[in-house]
Amino acid sequence: MTPSAYVLEYHLVNYRRTWRASVFSSLVLPLLTMLGFGLGVGGLVSGGVDGVTYLEWMVPGLIASTAAQVAVAESTWPVMSCFTWVKTYFAQAAAPLRVGDIVGGHLAFMLFRVLVSTTAFLLVAFAFGALRSGWAVAVLPVSLLLGAALATPVAAYTASVTSDSYLGILMRFAVLPMSLFSGVFFPIESLPTALRWVALALPLWHGVDLSRAATLGLDPGPSAVWQVLYLLLWAVGGWFLATWRYRRRLVI
Repeated sequence: MTPSAYVLEYHLVNYRRTWRASVFSSLVLPLLTMLGFGLGVGGLVSGGVDGVTYLEWMVPGLIASTAAQVAVAESTWPVMSCFTWVKTYFAQAAAPLRVGDIVGGHLAFMLFRVLVSTTAFLLVAFAFGALRSGWAVAVLPVSLLLGAALATPVAAYTASVTSDSYLGILMRFAVLPMSLFSGVFFPIESLPTALRWVALALPLWHGVDLSRAATLGLDPGPSAVWQVLYLLLWAVGGWFLATWRYRRRLVI
């Protein structure tokens, strides 16, 4: 195996002992969200949105939002723990492993968590009959790309701070607003022009839009290529930034 694969194996072995703690967020929360927002709020939205029921319209946004939240969650406190509390990264660096191996292995585990969570959400949506097209399976690679686009820069941010108080600030003033104003619960056309441009600049909206086209069986058109490239730009840029910040912390 490659060095990154050994790092991934380490995180998977740890996860084998703690996976039960994620069952609630992976299965129960999607179910409650579907019942509360999809059926509860959806029952108040007469006529649906863009010619489909509110449940069908909202589900892809919720899947993309779940991918984003899992990616951010896995690249904040767990990364802080590996640097500050458990100091796993320092032990791995002394193994020796290169910084790129450490970042790559942990990123692979983060994307594994994203894949598990979005697959569970997709299965719940299928059980509710909220998927209109077989292309809905395409939300899985979209979720992985979105997860990478967020996990890498957030991991770089976490590697740059020394207190978990800064992680709470990130969640409160960046992640939460992004989840609310990226087209998950309502079309961004309802936003003022300035906020609409902000939403378009965020990676989550592009993940939501691509996922919505997949679950509804819509032709995304040429814009899909640019959206994929934009998410790749976030992921690649975040990778180099994270590698740089990790190296500043791990290499003396």
